[in-house]
Amino acid sequence: MLPLGVLTTAQGQPMLVELKNGETLNGHLVNCDTWMNLTLREVVQTSSDGERFVRLAEAYVRGNNIKYLRMPEEILETVKEQQMKEQAGRGGRGGGAGGGRGDDRGRGDRGRGGRGGRGRGRGRG
Repeated sequence: MLPLGVLTTAQGQPMLVELKNGETLNGHLVNCDTWMNLTLREVVQTSSDGERFVRLAEAYVRGNNIKYLRMPEEILETVKEQQMKEQAGRGGRGGGAGGGRGDDRGRGDRGRGGRGGRGRGRGRG
């Protein structure tokens, strides 16, 4: 289960984000990108000491500042179900194009690079 797949599924759901500096943000996930940058709405920001609370309409969190995320268990179950359906649709494990080891992809030169046979020289003679 990849983190970005979980975050994509979690859009619109409530979540808690703890930052590396100890602050926490509680809100609903609006959007995420490939760098794990998050946009949250209806946010309550809590200071690292837990004494100050600030209500924000929207907050943007840069991905490299995130320590951890907490979200409802149902989201993880939904992602697991989606992955099982995708695997069943593909026919199980592996099975992609290509083959096993030694697949030279049909090249007549046995994968040597295409310029001829032996050695490295210019082939005098």
